[in-house]
Amino acid sequence: MLAAFASFIRVEDPVITMFGVGLAVAVLVDATLVRCVLGPAAMVLVGRRNWWLPRWLDRIAPRVNL
Repeated sequence: MLAAFASFIRVEDPVITMFGVGLAVAVLVDATLVRCVLGPAAMVLVGRRNWWLPRWLDRIAPRVNL
Protein backbone atom coordinates (compact mmCIF):
# COMPACT_ATOMS: atom_id res chain seq x y z
CA MET A 1 0.00 0.00 0.00
CA LEU A 2 2.84 2.33 0.80
CA ALA A 3 4.37 1.84 -2.65
CA ALA A 4 1.01 2.21 -4.37
CA PHE A 5 0.23 5.49 -2.64
CA ALA A 6 3.79 6.74 -3.03
CA SER A 7 3.49 6.22 -6.79
CA PHE A 8 0.91 9.02 -6.84
CA ILE A 9 3.71 11.46 -5.97
CA ARG A 10 5.02 11.39 -9.55
CA VAL A 11 1.71 12.66 -10.98
CA GLU A 12 1.71 16.24 -12.30
CA ASP A 13 -1.53 17.22 -10.52
CA PRO A 14 -0.67 18.72 -7.09
CA VAL A 15 -3.92 17.49 -5.53
CA ILE A 16 -3.17 13.87 -6.45
CA THR A 17 0.41 14.34 -5.21
CA MET A 18 -0.85 15.62 -1.84
CA PHE A 19 -3.22 12.67 -1.54
CA GLY A 20 -0.39 10.28 -2.39
CA VAL A 21 1.94 11.76 0.22
CA GLY A 22 -0.78 11.90 2.86
CA LEU A 23 -1.95 8.34 2.33
CA ALA A 24 1.60 6.98 2.16
CA VAL A 25 2.49 8.66 5.46
CA ALA A 26 -0.75 7.46 7.04
CA VAL A 27 -0.05 3.85 6.02
CA LEU A 28 3.52 4.09 7.28
CA VAL A 29 2.45 5.52 10.66
CA ASP A 30 -0.33 2.95 11.02
CA ALA A 31 1.94 0.05 10.16
CA THR A 32 4.79 1.05 12.46
CA LEU A 33 3.27 2.84 15.43
CA VAL A 34 -0.19 1.37 15.78
CA ARG A 35 0.30 -2.22 14.68
CA CYS A 36 3.91 -2.83 15.76
CA VAL A 37 4.17 -0.71 18.92
CA LEU A 38 0.83 0.30 20.46
CA GLY A 39 -1.10 -2.91 19.78
CA PRO A 40 1.38 -5.33 21.37
CA ALA A 41 2.08 -2.90 24.22
CA ALA A 42 -1.63 -2.67 25.03
CA MET A 43 -1.93 -6.46 24.92
CA VAL A 44 0.95 -6.82 27.40
CA LEU A 45 -0.58 -4.24 29.74
CA VAL A 46 -4.03 -5.86 29.70
CA GLY A 47 -2.59 -9.36 30.24
CA ARG A 48 -4.98 -12.30 30.60
CA ARG A 49 -8.05 -10.07 30.31
CA ASN A 50 -7.03 -9.55 26.71
CA TRP A 51 -8.49 -12.96 25.82
CA TRP A 52 -11.70 -12.63 27.88
CA LEU A 53 -14.85 -13.75 26.05
CA PRO A 54 -18.28 -12.59 27.27
CA ARG A 55 -20.62 -15.40 28.34
CA TRP A 56 -23.33 -14.44 25.83
CA LEU A 57 -20.84 -14.59 22.98
CA ASP A 58 -19.43 -17.89 24.22
CA ARG A 59 -22.92 -19.41 24.03
CA ILE A 60 -23.55 -18.39 20.42
CA ALA A 61 -20.03 -18.84 19.03
CA PRO A 62 -19.44 -22.20 17.32
CA ARG A 63 -17.07 -24.70 18.91
CA VAL A 64 -14.17 -25.51 16.61
CA ASN A 65 -11.80 -28.36 17.38
CA LEU A 66 -8.88 -28.93 15.09
